[in-house]
Amino acid sequence: MQNTLAPRSRAVTFAVLSLLVRLIACQSSVFSLWYSRRSYERSRGEMITMLYEKTLSRQIVGESASSDTLKPSDEEPNYAISDSDVIIEPQGAFKTTLKKVRKFGRSLRSLVWSRSPGQLKKQPASIGKIYNLMRYDAYEVAQRFWEFQTIIRVPLSLVLSIVLVWKLIGWPCLFGIVTVIVAQSVNVLITRILLQYERERRQVTDGKLKKVTQYVGAIRHLRWYGWQDFWQAQIMQARQQELRLFVITGLWRSMINVANYLASGLFPVAAFYAYTALAGQPLRIDVAFPALQLFAMLENSLRNVPNLITVLLNANIAVGRIEDFMVEPDKDDAITTSYPRKSVLMLQDASFVWPGTAHYVLRNISLELPIGLTVICGKVAAGKTALLQALLGELEQRGGNIVPPNDVVGYCAQTPWIQSMSIRENILFISPYVETRYRQVLEACALTQDLATFKHGDLSNVGENGIGLSGGQKARVALARAMYSRAKILFLDDPLSALDHQTAEIIVSKCLCGPLTEGRTIVLVTHRIALVSNVAKQIVEISDGNARVIDRDMLPMDERPNAESPSLAEEPKQDEKNRTGVSISPDKFMEDEKRVHGGVKAAVYWEYIMAGKLRWWAVLILALALHRLVGLGETWFLKKWGEAYDRPVTSVVSAGLFDDLPSPELDIQPWLLGFFSLAVLQAFVFFLGNCIMIVIIYYAGRQMFRDVMVRVSHATFRFYDVTPLGRLMNRLTSDIGTVDGNISQQFEDVAFLAITWISSIVIIASVTPIFLVFSFALTASFVMIFLRFLPTSQSLRRLEVSGIRHLGFERGVLTTGLQMVSLSPLMSNFGALLDGLTTVRAFRAQSSFQDRIIVVTDAFQKMDHFYWSLQAWLMYRFDALSACSTFLLTLLALYTGVSPGLTAFVLVAASGFVDSTHALCKRYGQLQMDFVSVERVVELLHLEQEPPGSIDPPARWPSYNGNIVFEDVTIRYAPHLDPSLTGISFRIPSGSTTALLGRTGSGKSTLALSLLAIMKPESGRIIIDNIDISKVNTQALRSRVTFIAQEPVLFPGSMRQNLDPLDEHADDACDAVLQRVGGSHNWTLATEIEAGGKNLSQGQRQLVGLARAILRRSAIVILDEVSNFSWIGVMVGGFLADIDGCMNKATASIDTETAMDIQAILREELKESTVITIAHRLEAVKDADFFIRLEEGKLKACGPAGGSSPSMDR
Repeated sequence: MQNTLAPRSRAVTFAVLSLLVRLIACQSSVFSLWYSRRSYERSRGEMITMLYEKTLSRQIVGESASSDTLKPSDEEPNYAISDSDVIIEPQGAFKTTLKKVRKFGRSLRSLVWSRSPGQLKKQPASIGKIYNLMRYDAYEVAQRFWEFQTIIRVPLSLVLSIVLVWKLIGWPCLFGIVTVIVAQSVNVLITRILLQYERERRQVTDGKLKKVTQYVGAIRHLRWYGWQDFWQAQIMQARQQELRLFVITGLWRSMINVANYLASGLFPVAAFYAYTALAGQPLRIDVAFPALQLFAMLENSLRNVPNLITVLLNANIAVGRIEDFMVEPDKDDAITTSYPRKSVLMLQDASFVWPGTAHYVLRNISLELPIGLTVICGKVAAGKTALLQALLGELEQRGGNIVPPNDVVGYCAQTPWIQSMSIRENILFISPYVETRYRQVLEACALTQDLATFKHGDLSNVGENGIGLSGGQKARVALARAMYSRAKILFLDDPLSALDHQTAEIIVSKCLCGPLTEGRTIVLVTHRIALVSNVAKQIVEISDGNARVIDRDMLPMDERPNAESPSLAEEPKQDEKNRTGVSISPDKFMEDEKRVHGGVKAAVYWEYIMAGKLRWWAVLILALALHRLVGLGETWFLKKWGEAYDRPVTSVVSAGLFDDLPSPELDIQPWLLGFFSLAVLQAFVFFLGNCIMIVIIYYAGRQMFRDVMVRVSHATFRFYDVTPLGRLMNRLTSDIGTVDGNISQQFEDVAFLAITWISSIVIIASVTPIFLVFSFALTASFVMIFLRFLPTSQSLRRLEVSGIRHLGFERGVLTTGLQMVSLSPLMSNFGALLDGLTTVRAFRAQSSFQDRIIVVTDAFQKMDHFYWSLQAWLMYRFDALSACSTFLLTLLALYTGVSPGLTAFVLVAASGFVDSTHALCKRYGQLQMDFVSVERVVELLHLEQEPPGSIDPPARWPSYNGNIVFEDVTIRYAPHLDPSLTGISFRIPSGSTTALLGRTGSGKSTLALSLLAIMKPESGRIIIDNIDISKVNTQALRSRVTFIAQEPVLFPGSMRQNLDPLDEHADDACDAVLQRVGGSHNWTLATEIEAGGKNLSQGQRQLVGLARAILRRSAIVILDEVSNFSWIGVMVGGFLADIDGCMNKATASIDTETAMDIQAILREELKESTVITIAHRLEAVKDADFFIRLEEGKLKACGPAGGSSPSMDR
């Protein structure tokens, strides 16, 4: 170029060759994307299904097992959703691949990580960690298969760039290489620090996800108690810790980037110093600008090398986390025994512990379970459920012998496990449909009449966790599932506790004594001995982990046959036949996810920009502009440096920028110092931009997450009814993860590319005005191609986030970096699967679930595959257009007649223009794709909010003397649904004990929840102590009215924190209540409770809920039949539970002796309170002052309880 006499044809020839090479590279890039993406999809899909398969086979280990902080109770700690995770060894070729990746990662990590991984204490994976393994770690590993070519391309590019620089300037390039070596040495030290913080950050993220999962799952209960703000503060504290570590890791990453950037800037400084000052060579245009291009190539390689090392180390961490999960012990189905297998189940001196603990839950059990009905009874936490778990192989055997089931077991869990599908699908489970047997099961389980109330009968979808069914209905559906199966062995864990007396009698006579049980071994856990003692083949009592067979004559009188009293819910047969089939249930309980059409709206971008603070965005734009300006200055400086050799040595003309510097032939030092200053300044501005970006991410992430949590926490309860848990979890985790991650970087890239694009046009147009025409034509070509790509890609992307139904699963979105894949089918049901893990194993349905998850995984990967095929289409056209544009720009520069230096400068700017145009379109398209996640988060910011109430009640409201009055109240759950309560009017006297009666679906729970203002009356008023509660501050109302649900929600932490989360009472008061209610269980305020109370039995959890109510001593207490025993003169075999609509899981399981002890406590502690008890039986109102009976949402009778029971049956 420096030789002006050289023919232009040579330059044109090289330009043509360059064009051909770039076109070939376009095609090879498409092939590379296709094959690497296929490897990515296969590895990702196999890892997800592998993790799911491991979860199906894992041994259930609780938190306490790893921490040893809590002595587990003897009743079943339902660990299914707790902080446990166990896994199977990866199988097949992927196992080998996983081990090789792990081995490579260990070798790589040894270079930068001094601590042995064996030094880190392994803990069983929590549910939050399992979510993370599927959402992040599996992606982290699979991403390396996608980017496999970078392992070859990046080092090769680095070597080639160094070789070409050597060819151009010779040995002086070694000085530049020294800067690279020094920078990488510094990066090794920084990376070691970064990895420590990265591990800590992931652990904190696991903890935050755990809290969010628990919060979302228990949000109804938290709002019933008015505790949502307390939990929200805990989540925000965990979020703040996560963001703090995000800032720290972000700063260390920025230091790595700056070290690389500074090294790439100092490389030419050191090389040019040696080339000019030491070698004495002139730095002319034909050397400087080719070297500058090679330096840019080297700079890109230097940036990619540490990034490659970092992502490989992160992948190694992810592989380690997955491996730790996979090597956890599996449930051992092959229980060894010295006895031959036979049809009779038997235990001989067998002892068991919960997995991972040393505390015996069952000791020296010798028992034979023959064909027929065996009834298991005992006190709370005696070990009844543990016996069934032991027979199912879920406990660790520590002695003795056992003859376990050797085939499918029809298992009905204490807490009914219902999937989000139709009633028929729940009953059939994995069995084929047989019309005659199916109808027989429906009749035996008393479901025929209930199905008549649903518009679509047994084809009605029951919603997530069976939200569309009452507690009694869920129990009977779970029972029907067990009865319908062809299993010869049935384990029924207290299904009768959720039923009224009439229904329970039907179940006993038609189900347990009917033809469906012939030839079957049935083990029934129950407290309602009186119902089944006369039909049981044997009765076994569990006491303190020991078992003994008792004779019927040894039973107390109240537990003998016919001891239970008639039901107040019983209705005449004729009335039942005449009941209409009008449904109060909607066609769908879950609403489909909204799918937005067209581009992401500007309002969504503005929401994010505002969350990141406008002032910081302004500073970022200034920093980016300064960075571009310094880069242009560096290029102009090199132009002047090269042209200075052609100036006369005596020339001191100062006609422009840098013209006042001396000739480099006289004094090279000012030029070297100027070039060094510009390189350092550019690195500093780059670091400044990174720091500002971290600040923006911090503010945006904190603000949007906090606002979303507030909106979700105060949304209408209808939102929780129609929104699947997995969808909400995805938005609070995956979409928020996108906000924390790549979005801001995309914004920064788009802004910088826009500045580069504008500055390139200005520079080139000022030299060659004809370029403006070409630039507009080029831009139009890029935009036309991009506009064809964008709508299709957005449609494909939104298909992944829309409400596509598949196999009863709700599709949603999952985002990791640039990836957004619908994993809601997994996430929506993963927690439910863990709840029902024991049921799935008992039915031997693991393979069916694994097949389902494979189908779902293939389904969510389809749209992703099509999307990246479309990306390949776009990439080929953009790369080809860029190659042609660069060729045309080269010809344009060659034939414009400008100076060689200016030609080089224009070509550099032109290359920047083409690259920025290309990249700007791609980055903007990717920004649109990633902003689908922000769009989904912003949707949560506009949720309909529950009215907070306009009246702040007096401090002593409601008083113990305040009455409860309903005035012509009509309530419906949603405008399109039939009323749940119609024209209800009554008055409950203050200080009275009121029984709320009615059959399933009569509206009892709706009425109870209306006292918490969960549903506001459509018409009429609800008045408590002379104030209309529809106008009262809802937080004040719910904190002063106590609602005890059938399944109290317990939190991970101490007993003290569970009794009084808001710390409103003194320790002495809490301890006094705890000793009165749970003194026999040796509880203290320091006793540790796992998430959901999974290390406590059902009855123990209910006792903790009662202790809360006693501690609060509210003027109004609502008992959702969990505490019928408090008003019973004589308890008969346990307690019923029936919860309507959105009420929580049924099963009240308190033995008679415990009930009698609690009865006196509640009478004394709540004697001044107005107590409303949801009930079915006459015993529930034996000591009641007042009763209310509902029927089909209408008031059938009310008044004083004394002598009124006969009229209640009419």
